[in-house]
Amino acid sequence: MHVAVFGGSFNPPHVAHGMVAAWLSWAGRADEVWLVPTFEHAFAKELRPFQRRVAACAALAARVGPWVSVCTIESELPTPSFTIATLDALASRFPEHRFRLVVGADNLAVKAQWRDWARIEAEYAPIVVGRGVAASASAPCFPDISSTEVRRRLAAGQPVDDLVPATVLAAWLGEG
Repeated sequence: MHVAVFGGSFNPPHVAHGMVAAWLSWAGRADEVWLVPTFEHAFAKELRPFQRRVAACAALAARVGPWVSVCTIESELPTPSFTIATLDALASRFPEHRFRLVVGADNLAVKAQWRDWARIEAEYAPIVVGRGVAASASAPCFPDISSTEVRRRLAAGQPVDDLVPATVLAAWLGEG
């Protein structure tokens, strides 16, 4: 079983996250996609409570397809959990699976800041996806939507129904 590990803050998850998860399956990059919300952000970024983000990811997974699920492993790891620790924990718990990391093309410019990036590349074969304008011809490009923009619109009282499915937003806000 090939599993794409799609980690992130998911603060909140949005339609571009759903599109990436769907593409990973449709394009044959993975048999399953595991959304892995970060428990605590490595750079102390303020996040909605973990369980709300997990519920929002579950609502998104339900909209995308049965091959997408939510993995809460980061809630069991020391904080902050670095990507390599999460991947190693998954590989240890599920030795029958082959894991690949899903990473945004924008992260390639700062890969030197990642803990043990060389080992991530060697052992977890990153699948690179772009946002807006793809970083390279090999990175598929998805809409330039960010959780930051969703939060900005919500704070300004602007609609976000084009960016976040209603069930996902309700779960993230704690209304569902």
